[in-house]
Amino acid sequence: MEKDFNKWNDKKKETHKLENQKIFYEREVWWCIFGINIGTEIDGKHELFLRPAVVVRKFNKDMAIVVPTTAQVKSNKYYFSVSGVDEKTYNTCLSQIKNISSKRLFRKIGTIKGEDYLVLLDKLSKMIKGTL
Repeated sequence: MEKDFNKWNDKKKETHKLENQKIFYEREVWWCIFGINIGTEIDGKHELFLRPAVVVRKFNKDMAIVVPTTAQVKSNKYYFSVSGVDEKTYNTCLSQIKNISSKRLFRKIGTIKGEDYLVLLDKLSKMIKGTL
């Protein structure tokens, strides 16, 4: 499939101009403007290039680390399903962890349970250490 980098570039310019007024917290799930990326990097979908992601670490009002989610359920060490406080399931893709500007946050869609957040942090730590 051919990727439309020109369309994404236009959307990226619009996103860059946005004022940063989103209030967000760790554990929240947001639709994020991921865009079109290179190779096997995870892309956003549809016209707005969106994909849900879990906010793992908030550094300040402008920057966070997120873990994208996928609709596909995969059973390997780089995928982990978490439950929302509303009982919705989010399939996180640990290997696609990403630092983002909060300008990429589009709309909050949920919050994951505290105990799942702690397990997610533990799995991310082990993945980075190479002990997962």
